Amino acid sequence: MLGAIAGDIIGSLFEWNNVKTVDFELFNSQSRFTDDTVMTIAIADAILNRLSHNNYIVNEIEAEKIYAYKLKEYGRKYPNVGYGRMFEQWLSSEELKPYNSYGNGSAMRVSPIGFAFDTLEDVLEEAKRSAVVTHNHKEGIKGAQAVAGAVFLARTGNSKKDIKDFIEKKFGYNLNQHLDDIRPNYKFDSSCQGSVPQAIIAFLESENFEDAIRKAISIGGDSDTIACIAGGIAQAYYGEIPGFIVDRVRLILDSELKRILNTFNDRYEIGINKS
Repeated sequence: MLGAIAGDIIGSLFEWNNVKTVDFELFNSQSRFTDDTVMTIAIADAILNRLSHNNYIVNEIEAEKIYAYKLKEYGRKYPNVGYGRMFEQWLSSEELKPYNSYGNGSAMRVSPIGFAFDTLEDVLEEAKRSAVVTHNHKEGIKGAQAVAGAVFLARTGNSKKDIKDFIEKKFGYNLNQHLDDIRPNYKFDSSCQGSVPQAIIAFLESENFEDAIRKAISIGGDSDTIACIAGGIAQAYYGEIPGFIVDRVRLILDSELKRILNTFNDRYEIGINKS
């Protein structure tokens, strides 16, 4: 999931200052993690806390509660990192009821699920569980499942064509567009249906991890989230993240976020350098 976090941090410079090119500085003194990173870590921590030592899964209702509790825990621990208005209201409430969102928050936080579970069926079910605690709209669920499914297929050796065909057939997203056609007229769209396909296309057209991040940001729009989604899939597919990106990301994360990241990587044998 470090790939998703890297996409968020790199994209944080461009969410409200879009660029329409792949030629830009990856980091500067203003680079920061946003809600995308915090919620990704929350999902990872929920997974770590809801699996027993022998990997048995708690029942569905309890699983959803753990996702909800962790999202609230981290959201309250890390305020002012860019949450949407409805999510902030949910955070401040003592209720666990979802609010029928189809925003891309369900999709940007889901990459740990694609790394943690062993079958596509389990990944899709877990993605739904992680989404419905807030994003119980069908598009919110679909966006989370599409991203988690793409991460799983990427990490288990499937080709880009296999990933594309599955996403199109299962979720009905049009992935036949090209970034050069999307880029000129693309504007900010925080819905799953208006950003998840574009993020997946950025991955599909990429040549390596860094290229995926650059291409995702180059279309504009909700840059940190689009790059977060593309980055999670790209890490799973390419298997490597350039060392200078890993090092810079770890400098920006605080000790608590790094602790969960390291624990998750150790638990699921994801080979990313520690520092």
